[in-house]
Amino acid sequence: MKITAAVLMRDGITKNFAAEAPLEVREVDLAPPGRGEVLIRVGAAGVCHSDLSVINGTRPRPLPMALGHEASGYVEKIGEGVDDLKVGDHVVCIFAPGCRHCNPCAEGRPALCERAAKHHGVGELMTGARRLSMDGQPINHHVGVSAFATHAVLDRRSLVKVEHDLPAHVSALFSCAMLTGAGAVFNTARILPGQTVAVIGLGGVGLSAVLGAAAAGAGRVIAIDPFESKMDAARSMGATDCIKADGDTIQAVRDMTNGGVDCAIELAGSVKALETAYEITRRGGLTVTAGLPHPDQRMALNALKLVAEERTLKGSYIGSCVPQRDLPRMFALYEQGKLPVEKMLSHRIRLDEINLAMDRLNDGTAIRQIVDFS
Repeated sequence: MKITAAVLMRDGITKNFAAEAPLEVREVDLAPPGRGEVLIRVGAAGVCHSDLSVINGTRPRPLPMALGHEASGYVEKIGEGVDDLKVGDHVVCIFAPGCRHCNPCAEGRPALCERAAKHHGVGELMTGARRLSMDGQPINHHVGVSAFATHAVLDRRSLVKVEHDLPAHVSALFSCAMLTGAGAVFNTARILPGQTVAVIGLGGVGLSAVLGAAAAGAGRVIAIDPFESKMDAARSMGATDCIKADGDTIQAVRDMTNGGVDCAIELAGSVKALETAYEITRRGGLTVTAGLPHPDQRMALNALKLVAEERTLKGSYIGSCVPQRDLPRMFALYEQGKLPVEKMLSHRIRLDEINLAMDRLNDGTAIRQIVDFS
């Protein structure tokens, strides 16, 4: 079938995205779903920094590639061997599914699935197939999703059925932002009621962590970002304190918390931000990072402090989540008013505005933008 998709033809572009137009909105061919695959009509797709990282070269991927990984949609056709979904079902896309057979999956850590990493790294679905093409040449899938498009074919394992009555522009935000941000709070950090938490980086994922910390009952939630424009949003989502990221941040947090927070969560994708998170964590505390800096960047770590202060530094990928377990829980919290994700939605856009959306994301003038296909 013919569909419309935003295809990345060239990377290494770091600014002026609307003018440079690295994403070309084109008519492409989408093959029907094969065995174990599902065709969906995309309802909404979030614009995430991980998409921008492919464009600017921070996370190199094989090109051409149809981008977009945070999304929800509706089942239109089912491939052979899929018997637990039906046409019309509302589903959320998962960019880090599990094969259920490798060692990480057997340990209950599908985000680290070896099979998904192998296939997604070369632009394939987890079935090993490519279903997108243009002018007779294959187009690569973005982490098995490619949702900046009117339709998509995905491996069944890359979908979670939505049993709750949510609009697509809301459910899409759970696909990446909430799983990663709130998941880092619930699963990786395991925040307890009354603990002090700092969140560095107030994009969609960072604000999801703020929501998660508030929902977990954190006694104090300190939101840190270089853009003061994001402070009001953070306060509306449960931040008790907001601090501008600058040269005085570390001392300011230490002073207001009597030496540091119980847990600092870095979600800016910056080594400097991670070093700041480590420095504002108290003795015996936990530092969590879910940001994705350039692979060549290195962190300077005081090894003595790690030992003598019994510090813990943990990575968190897609919030250490098991999506089939965690999404229903998060949807329930949303319906109870405890995870009001719509507060982070700053723009609803058309697909042909996708390059402009990357400018807003890069400039820090947007929080979460949604490509709305409704």
